[in-house]
Amino acid sequence: MKLPVGIQTFERLRTDGYVYIDKTNYLVNLIESGNPCFLARPRRFGKSLTVSTFDALFSGRKELFKGLAAEAFMNRPDYHSNPVIRLDMSKVSTDNGINVLKESIKQITLEVADNLEVDVPIKLPSSDILRNLIANTAKKYNQKVVILLDEYDKPYTDFVNDTDMAEKVRLTLRNYYSQVKASDEHIRFIFITGISKFARFGVFSTLNNLTDISMMPEFAEICGYTEEEIIRYFPDYMKETAGEMGISTDELIERMRHYYNGFSFDRNADVRLYNPFSTLLFFREKEFANYWIESGSPKFIADYMKNRNLTVEQFRNFPVTKGFARSPGDMDSTPPEGFLYQSGYLTIRKGIGDSLALDYPNTEVLNSMSALVAQNIFTGKGENYTYNIQRIFAALQADNYELFIGALNTLLASIPYDDFLKAAEQNVIIQGYTFPAQEWLYRSNIFSFLQGCGIVAAAEMHTSRGRPDLVITFLQRTWVIEFKVAYEGESAEKKAEEALRQIRDKGYAMPYPNAICLGLGIDNTARQITASQIVMR
Repeated sequence: MKLPVGIQTFERLRTDGYVYIDKTNYLVNLIESGNPCFLARPRRFGKSLTVSTFDALFSGRKELFKGLAAEAFMNRPDYHSNPVIRLDMSKVSTDNGINVLKESIKQITLEVADNLEVDVPIKLPSSDILRNLIANTAKKYNQKVVILLDEYDKPYTDFVNDTDMAEKVRLTLRNYYSQVKASDEHIRFIFITGISKFARFGVFSTLNNLTDISMMPEFAEICGYTEEEIIRYFPDYMKETAGEMGISTDELIERMRHYYNGFSFDRNADVRLYNPFSTLLFFREKEFANYWIESGSPKFIADYMKNRNLTVEQFRNFPVTKGFARSPGDMDSTPPEGFLYQSGYLTIRKGIGDSLALDYPNTEVLNSMSALVAQNIFTGKGENYTYNIQRIFAALQADNYELFIGALNTLLASIPYDDFLKAAEQNVIIQGYTFPAQEWLYRSNIFSFLQGCGIVAAAEMHTSRGRPDLVITFLQRTWVIEFKVAYEGESAEKKAEEALRQIRDKGYAMPYPNAICLGLGIDNTARQITASQIVMR
């Protein structure tokens, strides 16, 4: 069976010899409920394939469901097909202003009418055309219609950073989607997908019986792969990949779990899922890499983080309420944790007691976010980002702390001066701990750079005696690092001595018999590491 990389058409999966993980039991359950349904998932998570499968189910393509959970449903005496109005809003043009966007929505609606061979008044606005399309389709086929609305929010999310345009798009889409409610008498079933549930969109305020299944435990696995599904459906690819890597299949799944597993879409944070896109590309390329983030708009996320002075580290184990998990707010007004959560860069985890927390789903997303933030720092600077990565790896491989410090100083020299000015008289509170903002700026950017390089780095790792600033594991060596900042009138040399003494006194390196203990003194005026103290165990 072939790997379905990038395949979002159910018919093609079933007829062209691709692996298909059967999710049709969830679709049958939704149809039998009779309620309009909404599903929010990050991009590249199988939403469009789910819509395509619904299309085949309602269109009576029984031959495609042979051997699947939905086969019995389609063979019932009371089963009958329905005409499907399927609207893919990811196809809407958003590059040339609101008038072009409106015309694009109109053309997409007219294309559906052509496919169904239904006459509609082509000179009316798109909203009126949609209303006529629904009514005329039901009349022609003498059946209630099915509405499948894929990526309903895509035209809007393209303008999250453009408030004026976003409002124009919102009004346009509200008027368009409101016709679905106005046509309720002609509709059998509605299924809507998107990234986020926008409370202010008319489609949700008018469809007051819309069921949001996004965080329901019973539908947590409707998109994405569980570990059990990967083992069951991809045994040959697992064996082949493990063989090429020279490891067992058990070792392979353990590494995959660390790198790609971790997305959670139930309000209890019980189920963990693999992103299908990353999983399939991993089996094809047989290399651990950051596939998911490269498929989207990484610069947009990097700019979002930079414009709001956000760091990667501050969203580790970020506490949230259960109410937040269900309803994180509109993406144009929600705080950064809500935006990153709905975009798929953060996911929910069990917190302390009965609470929840946010964190990066897995190593792939954490490393990707870290790399984006670090690359943004180097943009337009003299030193090349890739070259500095090479220096870091060379330093760690040779236990060369001077080369290591030199690479970190190149990073620190690249941080925009304005960032230091903004941090001058602030404190940062993260998970109940207070940090001087400039010290936080140094440490978080160093952490992001190292993590983005693919180096196993942990910041503020808890030990029985405290929290070392940074612990790096590379090959068979562990580096335990403590930073101290020397402000005006203070000695960086004394700060480095203080940092090393803290490592010793608190026993940070005790779990690592081969550790390099490195105390670093940062001169805040020069914004450079100007002093160091080292002990190699």
